[in-house]
Amino acid sequence: MSGERARILVVDDEKVIRDSCTRILTTEGHIVKSAEDGNIGLEVFREFHPDIVLVDLKMPGKSGMDILEEIEGSDPNVVKIVITGYATVSSAVDAMQRGAYDFIPKPFTPEEISLIVARGLERRRLFLESEALRVEQERIRRNMISLVSHELRAPLAATVQYLEVILGGMAGKISSEAKEMIDRCNIRIKELLELLSRWLNLATFDPDKMAEHFQDISLSNIATESIELLKPLAEEKKISLILEKPDDLPPIKGSKVSLGEIFNNVISNAIKYNKAGGWAKVKLYERDEEVWVEISDNGSGISEEHLQRIFDEFYRVDGRRNAPVKGSGLGLSIVKRLVEAHGGMIDAKSRFGEGTTFRISFPKFFQRQKEG
Repeated sequence: MSGERARILVVDDEKVIRDSCTRILTTEGHIVKSAEDGNIGLEVFREFHPDIVLVDLKMPGKSGMDILEEIEGSDPNVVKIVITGYATVSSAVDAMQRGAYDFIPKPFTPEEISLIVARGLERRRLFLESEALRVEQERIRRNMISLVSHELRAPLAATVQYLEVILGGMAGKISSEAKEMIDRCNIRIKELLELLSRWLNLATFDPDKMAEHFQDISLSNIATESIELLKPLAEEKKISLILEKPDDLPPIKGSKVSLGEIFNNVISNAIKYNKAGGWAKVKLYERDEEVWVEISDNGSGISEEHLQRIFDEFYRVDGRRNAPVKGSGLGLSIVKRLVEAHGGMIDAKSRFGEGTTFRISFPKFFQRQKEG
């Protein structure tokens, strides 16, 4: 961006500083806007979307430190330069912690302001180039994953069709032994297809795209629907399903399909990894600015050595080929991604042989900040 036209915001309560910065930087071809205090400066910042902000530390009302902090929270990639006549080591450290890139002391010459702004804009240019490269690499990665997945799925799907033709007797009579072996092959290939599908969803997951379709969602309704869906599995395993929820639980912003997948996955685990006569409980409640979900069971539990890795991709607590409960090791990885895409957090507590509790928090008011 060095040598190119840039958008620059100057926030300073001294008119002479604002005017001199505007004159110098406008002469160099930049678009410059100014503000005489912090509140106005932040309003201009939100409308102007500058590449670089020059901000005075000492101003009446909202201080320069406050402005730095708010800009850093809103867009940490904007280059922030502090103008001050009171520079100290402690103020420098504080400003750097709030995202400041550099300092310029008062009074300054036209050459000094030009030089420090040029350095800041070079940093901005390098960041934008790096971000553009990252976005392009991510696009290539997603395309490659989709291509590889398609190339793997096509022959597997064709094989399933051939096996089903054979099992249906359309290719002639086969022995019971051969039928049993082909049936096992068919089941395993279908499991592999499901694994590929889940892996593709995880590897190409785009939280920004999902957030574009967020709407008000009742977690009470999602929990009720999930429990109804999983009732047959619970009855088969002789597991009692319990739902505790208040009548006035507020909605959250989210995706109905994704939230349903979160509940279905965690509740189904509470059923599968349980013992006959056990229970699985879903509890919903509100606390401060969050809606909480607790899904607990009195099943087999998870040992400490495994607990810290349960959200890792492809990790299974029981990784044996002949494990009694089949799975890909992707379910909880997907759950974690979906929870975080809603601005939430998930953790788990467990005691081996006594049961497990998953705790999920969702903010009531969430607006995702787009990456890049």
